[in-house]
Amino acid sequence: MEHDHKLSINGQEGQISQNCEPIMRSKTIGLDPGPQESAYVLWDGTAILEKGLQSNNEIAYLLTEKVSFSGAHLYIEMIGHYGTGMPAGKSCFDTCIWIGRFIECWSGRPYELILRPTIKAHLCGSARAKDANVSRALKDRLGEPGTKKQPGLTYGVTSHCWAALAVAVTAHDRLVCGL
Repeated sequence: MEHDHKLSINGQEGQISQNCEPIMRSKTIGLDPGPQESAYVLWDGTAILEKGLQSNNEIAYLLTEKVSFSGAHLYIEMIGHYGTGMPAGKSCFDTCIWIGRFIECWSGRPYELILRPTIKAHLCGSARAKDANVSRALKDRLGEPGTKKQPGLTYGVTSHCWAALAVAVTAHDRLVCGL
């Protein structure tokens, strides 16, 4: 299915330069890890090829065995401490363990950890943006989800998949255009 969406970086719509075009077709996997389940989005720069919210065991299996992930670049949102004054709890540490397991399942292929403020700054222009601002920036860039009869590019993206999409889009922009 062809999409006629133009690449938009920081709200500036435009054509991709000749230098970026061969990489444009590369795939990125954006992963929003959690302590028990994680969301993923497989993005090619123009379309969501796959998405889902799965148990961490299922995500580990997908990273090991999924053929459509072959040749993709893996980007995982990394846990960070942002000076909230709150102590880290069990779910935070469980998520860190799963991040390590996901990297292990990726079997030595290239990956990158990306912090949430980096994603927010890239998509919203401010590392202090809220999650609602990130979702809005993605909708502004990729279009509204639409309906079952007339699905948009982000149709079916819910909850943690928005965060995974934000990881994938940011990562792909960095990979393609060096942003």
